[in-house]
Amino acid sequence: MPPHIDPHPQRSILVTGAAGFIGSHLVQALLDAGHRVIGLDNFDPLYPREFKFETLARLSDRDSRFLLVEGDCTDQALLDRLFAEHSPVGLFHLAAKAGVRPSIVAPAAYCRSNVLATAMMLDAAHRAGCERVVIASSSSVYGNCKSAPFHEAQDVNTPISPYAATKRACELLAFTHHHLTRQPVACLRFFTVYGPRQRPDLAIAAFLDKVSKGQRIEVYGDGSSSRDYTYVTDIVAGVMSAYQRIDRFGYRVWNLGNSAPVTLTEMIAAVEAAVGVKAIVTHKPMQPGDVDQTWADLSRSREELDYRPQVGFVQGVAAQWAAMHRI
Repeated sequence: MPPHIDPHPQRSILVTGAAGFIGSHLVQALLDAGHRVIGLDNFDPLYPREFKFETLARLSDRDSRFLLVEGDCTDQALLDRLFAEHSPVGLFHLAAKAGVRPSIVAPAAYCRSNVLATAMMLDAAHRAGCERVVIASSSSVYGNCKSAPFHEAQDVNTPISPYAATKRACELLAFTHHHLTRQPVACLRFFTVYGPRQRPDLAIAAFLDKVSKGQRIEVYGDGSSSRDYTYVTDIVAGVMSAYQRIDRFGYRVWNLGNSAPVTLTEMIAAVEAAVGVKAIVTHKPMQPGDVDQTWADLSRSREELDYRPQVGFVQGVAAQWAAMHRI
C-alpha cells in the first residue's frame, strides 16, 4: 500500500524543485499515493529546460491533481500567493542551485538560490501553518572527512566548496527556525543520487551517453575516489518516511545513502557493462572542491526512518541505461 502522508486530502503538498531529477520522482510518488501536489520550479539553466519539460509533461498529462508553477523561491509575492491560494499542509523544499564545481565560479548566486531561498521558504511555510517541512541537504557538508562512514553527529564545519557551505547554512537556518517556531523540520543529506532522469551533466548519465557513442570520457584522479551512489527510488522512500516521522523529533538530520561506496573505476566498469562498450578514458588531476570519498552511516535513518535501500549499484546503472533508451 502507498504511504499515507496528507491528513487533510483537500489541501496540497508543495514541492519546490519539482521539475528536477529527485523532485520529479517525489512528485510522481506523491501522486501515486493519492495526494494533490503543487510544484514550484524556476527551470535553472544548469541544463536544458526541455529535459525537465519532457519529465513534467508526463506527470501533468497523467494527473490533474498536479499543478506546476514556474517561478523562483526568492519571489516573495509569488510565495505569498502560492501559500494563500493552495494552503499546503506540508513542504518539501528540494529546489537549489546544484553542483560543486559551478559553485566555485559563482558563490554569490549559490547563496541567493540556496540560503536566501531556504530562509524565505521556511518563513512562508510557518506563516501559512504548514504542519511540517523537509529540506534537501547534501553529503557534501561532510567535506573531506577522514572518518568514515559519515555519521550525522560528526563535525561538519569544514565544507570545501561554496555549494557545501550553502547546504550547511540551510541546516543551521532550519535548526534556528524550529527553535523559534516549533515547526517540525527534517534536513536530509543525500548521497550521490542516480537513476532514470538524472541530470545529464552528472557523471553516470554523462558517461552512459558518451561511452555508448564511443566518445572519450574525462576521469579526474586515479580512479580510486569513491561515492556512495544511491538509487533515486530509495532516496524518495527516505524522503517520504522523514516527512511522516519528523513531528516526533521536531528538528532532525538524517543521512540518505546506500552505505556501499563505489570507486570511480568500479563505476566506469558498471557503465561499460550496461552499455556493452569499452570506455575510452582520459585521466586528469582532481579538481578543487571534489572530495575523496562519501560513505553514509545509516544507523540513525535505519532505526528512526526504517530506511533500507533496495537497489544495488550495478542493477541501478543498468536500469538508468534502460530508461535512457526506453528499453
